[in-house]
Amino acid sequence: MMNIIAFKHFAFDDDYAFRSWASLGGHRLDIKDPALEIDAKWLDEMDLLVICGGPMSVYEEEKYPWLTAEKQFVRQAIQLGKKVLGICFGAQMIAELLGSRVYRNTHKEIGWHSINRTKEQHPWLCGMPEQFISFQWHGDTFDLPQDTRLLASSEACKVQAFAYGEHVMGLQFHLETTAACMESMFAHWSSEFIQAPYIQTAEQIRSQFARTEQSLTLLHGILDQISLKC
Repeated sequence: MMNIIAFKHFAFDDDYAFRSWASLGGHRLDIKDPALEIDAKWLDEMDLLVICGGPMSVYEEEKYPWLTAEKQFVRQAIQLGKKVLGICFGAQMIAELLGSRVYRNTHKEIGWHSINRTKEQHPWLCGMPEQFISFQWHGDTFDLPQDTRLLASSEACKVQAFAYGEHVMGLQFHLETTAACMESMFAHWSSEFIQAPYIQTAEQIRSQFARTEQSLTLLHGILDQISLKC
C-alpha cells in the first residue's frame, strides 16, 4: 500500500482518475489544496506526491504567494528520494526546481494531440505505446532540465514527458481529465478558444470524449508501475 498526497490547484479539477485507482489498489490518497495548507510532516509518511495541473504559471509567485511554500515542499520531496509525478503545471514546477526555464510556448495546445515517445526508457512507462493521443491544455513550456531524460514529445511541444532518475517524472499532457472536467474548463476558460494551429474547438474536443477511457487506462498503468517500484 502507498500513502499518496495529490496537490489540487483549482476547485473543479476532477480527481476521479486518482481516487478510482487508489481505491482499487487499497492505497491511501489525500487530496490537498496547497494554497490553503502545506505541512512538512506529510513528507515523513508520503510515498508518492502527485502535483496536478492548474491555470496559474509556476513563475507567478507575486500573484500566488503560496507557490513559494509548495515549491519548497516539492524540492524537499525530490531531495528525500520520494516518488514525484507532476502533471502539466506540476511538470513545469519540477522542471523549474531542477534548474530549467519555464516560459510561454510559441503555440498553446488545447485538445486531443498526438504524443510520441522517444527511445529513452523508464520503468514507469512500461507498457505505454510508442504513440498515443492525449488531452492537452497548456500555454507554458520549459527546457529539458539538466541530468534528465526526454521521454516524449509532440509537434507543438518538445518536452511532453521527462524523468529525473527513477523517482521523478513530469508529464505535460493530461491523461487524468474527465469529460465533466473538460466541460467545466470550456465554461470557465472559453476565451482560450481562438483560431490557432494547435487549439481545437470545444465541439472537436467533445467529439473525442471516448478517448478518456483509454487515457484513464494509460494513467492507471503508470500508477501501477509506480506502485510496483514502491
